[in-house]
Amino acid sequence: MNKFKLNLKYFYDISITQNFDNNQPNSFGVVKAKSEPYRVGDFVGDTNKGSSCNFDQLSITPHCNGTHTECIGHILNSRNKITDLIDDIFTEALLITCDFTRGNQCQEKYLPKIEKDDLLITAKELENKIGNQDLKNQGLIIRTLPNSISKISRDYDDDPGGYFTNDAMKFLYELKVKHLLVDLPSVDKSNDEGMLSNHRIFWNVELGKKESEYNEHHHKTITEFIYIDNKIKDGRYMVNLQIAPFGLDASPSRPILIKLE
Repeated sequence: MNKFKLNLKYFYDISITQNFDNNQPNSFGVVKAKSEPYRVGDFVGDTNKGSSCNFDQLSITPHCNGTHTECIGHILNSRNKITDLIDDIFTEALLITCDFTRGNQCQEKYLPKIEKDDLLITAKELENKIGNQDLKNQGLIIRTLPNSISKISRDYDDDPGGYFTNDAMKFLYELKVKHLLVDLPSVDKSNDEGMLSNHRIFWNVELGKKESEYNEHHHKTITEFIYIDNKIKDGRYMVNLQIAPFGLDASPSRPILIKLE
């Protein structure tokens, strides 16, 4: 077992703050997250409107409105809850920065078909960046280039993001990565005919299947829509994967990175 010294005074928050206005990322054409004062009769929960305190009513789709962490229940009829499956307080993780490969230059595979202008994270790129580092039961955090601040408010329907090849996800599966964190709206192509082939590879669920007996893969997570500031250097960190206690397959989350010493 490795031993580390952590300075808990210094950390990096790699989540995107959930602003309940237009300043938020969005995907799949879902209505943006909204917050409005609770109303009943003549009462409005807003101090600006005479209330003694503020209390809001929220409307949010965790998978599409910002940083979220999801579990295997995302693709199963059992709809497993993320709150039941995360069993780590701190997890050692590797941060890498990756370039995309255009679809017309990619020799790897994906279901469904790769289009020529698609942006892809390939197994080759991951192999080059990870090298021989051990990631068994650890986390992998991926920052993609270019790393524009626009990621915190980007509409991915107007400006599609990249995704992983199936070969890349098989490579991470073989490395036994437990927690995968990416600055993309999804590890799969947005218009993937409902296959979610990369999600299924990661959680070891056959294509089209919606049942899975409980096993070690149920404790693996995928976190999407993160943003990693350029000042945060590639390397080893401890990640504290904080989630809101939502009893759903996915929850808004706040991954915290702490540099290892």
